[in-house]
Amino acid sequence: MTAMHRRGAERLLGVAGSPHLLLVEDDPGDAFLFEELLTDAQPGVRITVATTLAEALDALRPEIRCVIVDLALPDAQGLDALRQVRAHAPATAVLVLTGLADAHVGVEAVAAGAQDYLVKQDVDGALLTRAISYAIERKRADESERQLVEARALSRENARLERGLLPVPILTDTTLRHHTRYRPGRDRALLGGDFHDTVETADGAVHVVIGDVSGHGADEASLGVRLRMAWRTLVLAGHTGDRLLDTLDAVLQHERWGEEIFTTVCMLTIAPDRRTARLHRAGHPRPLFFGPDGVRAVPDEPRGPALGLLGLVPGVEWPAVDLELGDSWGLLLYTDGLIEGLAGDGGGHLDLSGLVKLARAAHGDGLRGDVLVDGLIAEAERLNGDVLSDDLAVLLLSRGDG
Repeated sequence: MTAMHRRGAERLLGVAGSPHLLLVEDDPGDAFLFEELLTDAQPGVRITVATTLAEALDALRPEIRCVIVDLALPDAQGLDALRQVRAHAPATAVLVLTGLADAHVGVEAVAAGAQDYLVKQDVDGALLTRAISYAIERKRADESERQLVEARALSRENARLERGLLPVPILTDTTLRHHTRYRPGRDRALLGGDFHDTVETADGAVHVVIGDVSGHGADEASLGVRLRMAWRTLVLAGHTGDRLLDTLDAVLQHERWGEEIFTTVCMLTIAPDRRTARLHRAGHPRPLFFGPDGVRAVPDEPRGPALGLLGLVPGVEWPAVDLELGDSWGLLLYTDGLIEGLAGDGGGHLDLSGLVKLARAAHGDGLRGDVLVDGLIAEAERLNGDVLSDDLAVLLLSRGDG
């Protein structure tokens, strides 16, 4: 080992936390000069010296903050040395060295990805230290910007994907008004485990579903999308009622990742004359009915258990209840995220009874459509003292003044 290499090895054992540099220089005199300039200007700096590109590539380690490389090496000339260093250590700052006659090569090196260049004959300790610090900080800023751009691109792509998975209702009856709100509980997400959909079939019936996958997160959101798409496909294929729920239950059991995962579902079929509806509930909160006489929850019975409990509840059935709607009506379906918030300073949850009170007050004030839905959510959040933390889906289907 030469004296120069011994000095490099000794520098490697320098002060903890000081910058670790890799100097790639085949001229012993220039290497010695750079070492002296660096140690005088920045005591405690750690330096590893390589005389060839091959040695430099072998010496590259994650802890090396900056590579100072001469562009005239025995085994690499010009920008080839820079390209190979960057390929082997893309997250490390690179500072290139040139001679007076090759200053233009330094400019080309910066264009090719180096953080800066220095002309050997112009270097002193202060300039070298500033150049290294600048190169390290510029590389850090470039890397942060790259990660930010990638994160934004990924976020935009995820948003496009999630928007594409949100339902577009198949509804041609212009006498019906359809209003929905959807809020995932996850930060920066567009989808949660809740789902809803509306489909008008060729016979004139309108089918509505709302559901809630147990748990929170991306897996639950994905399962909710699959169940909604399965429901839409089954409805368009002519399946309804408990037969549809049997098949949807089978889909859930095959698609879920654990036997503890279940899904509550509320499903409505509005008759073609729009005066009656058939309701199926699988462990889901009761919808609200808006009629000329006010607001009330639909009957609690009959109902069935949530989907996914077939192995725990033998002889599962999902019985239907027929609803008389009349000429003017509204039906509000929602997930439990709307009623599980606090009911004010007195403690306890809003629950169904609290939601009925809010709906009666809003309906009595003449609120309808989007204004009614937004008002209910806003009032639930006010009572909760903050935004509702659970996934939330609300669907209001109405006719006439309902």
